[in-house]
Amino acid sequence: MAQLPTPDDMHFYRPADGHGLPHDPFNAIVGPRPIGWISSHDAQGRLNLAPYSFFNAFNYTPPIVGFASIGAKDSLRNIEQTGEFGWNLATRVLAEHMNQTCAAVGPEVDEFALAGLTPVASREIAVPRVSESPVSFECRVSQILQLQGAAGNKVETWLVLGEVVAVHINQSLLVNGVYDTAAAHPILRGGGAGDCFELGELFKMRRP
Repeated sequence: MAQLPTPDDMHFYRPADGHGLPHDPFNAIVGPRPIGWISSHDAQGRLNLAPYSFFNAFNYTPPIVGFASIGAKDSLRNIEQTGEFGWNLATRVLAEHMNQTCAAVGPEVDEFALAGLTPVASREIAVPRVSESPVSFECRVSQILQLQGAAGNKVETWLVLGEVVAVHINQSLLVNGVYDTAAAHPILRGGGAGDCFELGELFKMRRP
């Protein structure tokens, strides 16, 4: 075990007062994180595809995933209209395509087409999936929550939670029926400008 640090070894700050560093470390510390590559469409059927760096799973049964929209972006508005969205696994070979879907374009622009990706029909929802992605979830909204600070002040961020009602997995990622996380080569979001990661060394640690 490493020697215990002293107070002089630690950089301390209160977020409300600023971090005093060249780059806010918060989202680099809470990372790397899975990417919420979210497909949606509006009430008129116009497609949208966008990555979100605040994304994760929140429950087993029923399976629930969620992402945070900082600002009322197209994905949020679409999902409010339809109650549905898709999640698509962002992999290393799809990284550049995924990055193209970050472009700040109007709601009339189809990011599938912009990034050279193929929409494929879902089974349980009307929103299409990314055909090139080896894993996709079809989701129905369970909650949309505007976040607030400890003092109760609303912030311009919305948490979108959805129940996964259908799952698509490329058979190549199932080894003796077990999903091989590393074989998919998922990419993860770091905290610096443009920082992304691939999976590193696997180790097993069972609960006591």
